[in-house]
Amino acid sequence: MSAMKRCFPMVRYKVLVSIAVFAASTVGASSPAFPGVEQTAEEAINAKLATGLPEVLDRSGAASISVAHIESGRIVAMQAAGLSAPGQAATTQTRYNVASLTKPVSAEVILRLVAEGRFSLDQPMSSTWLDPDLSDDSRHERLTPRLALNHQTGFPNWRSTGGLRFGSDPGGEAGYSGEGYEYVAKFIGHLTGAGIDHHAQRLVFKPLGMTATTYTAGSEPPAAVASSRSNDTWTPPVTRETPSAADDLVTNVGDYATFLISLMRRDALTPGLIAERARVQADQLNQMCDGIPASICPESAGPALGWTLFVIGGVPYYMHTGSDTDGFSLAYWTPSTGSGTVILTNSENGNRAVLPVLDLIGANPEFVTLLREQASR
Repeated sequence: MSAMKRCFPMVRYKVLVSIAVFAASTVGASSPAFPGVEQTAEEAINAKLATGLPEVLDRSGAASISVAHIESGRIVAMQAAGLSAPGQAATTQTRYNVASLTKPVSAEVILRLVAEGRFSLDQPMSSTWLDPDLSDDSRHERLTPRLALNHQTGFPNWRSTGGLRFGSDPGGEAGYSGEGYEYVAKFIGHLTGAGIDHHAQRLVFKPLGMTATTYTAGSEPPAAVASSRSNDTWTPPVTRETPSAADDLVTNVGDYATFLISLMRRDALTPGLIAERARVQADQLNQMCDGIPASICPESAGPALGWTLFVIGGVPYYMHTGSDTDGFSLAYWTPSTGSGTVILTNSENGNRAVLPVLDLIGANPEFVTLLREQASR
């Protein structure tokens, strides 16, 4: 297990601490492509990424990086640098295993199923699905889709060799759990007769034209997905033969950015569900602000139906990361401004590239300062 997956309170553990401090993280702004010719904001961001990403890679040690940036609800910049495999240049079409960035996609599929009236967020899952490991523990009756999406099932991240057990009571303090997402996916499969991947294709991937995104690699050759590099050693990409609602989605930056734009547009959700996602579902502000200056603290922080939500200066930021030994990824979006960024890498130390990239694109300084402060702890 990666050192980035140490057990911290959820906001810090899976979203912020995994962004390690990267010394001298600000990469210098690039010069205009044509001196004397004023650039548009879009051209300037693309120029900074094109010039800066190779330097970010060199200093972080990551093998490759692919970045998409959104402003005013549209993709304004996409750039890639480095190698996706030995001798193979990464491009913005390169597909990556994005690890836990799978969860926001699965959460959106679940919310769209709720919007269809298939079930409610607070419907007990026990009448439809019960993991045999929990048959002697009546607490399974409290499990709902909402608790699974907000990491409040009481499950550990992954079950032990002894099976699935509650580590705490459902509905209590949030504790990051991939098992919670797997549990609600099993519930959906038993209720609807179709898996999370089928519903994702029907409700998200096909409507949005996300042709590069799959829960499994399918029949594609391994070369179609970025390999991973640790130090100087390359390993084949990690992909799944059966879909997981929590881990190992395969996608590229363009597809994932398109997904974020759909969330900003509030596609396919009811007003009630939009309102539910707009609020912190389990308060974690005290954990977030422990040991950092009060001036940096957000107004609120905690899980919000598939994402971690921070409110900074009245502006909501939804963020999630994906971290495994074969790569690091990050996505955030800000619905009030229509902005967001997707960063995908194929190295565990790709986390070191995050802050420099956010500097390159000119992300909100208060947001970046919060991440940098959290990362330094």
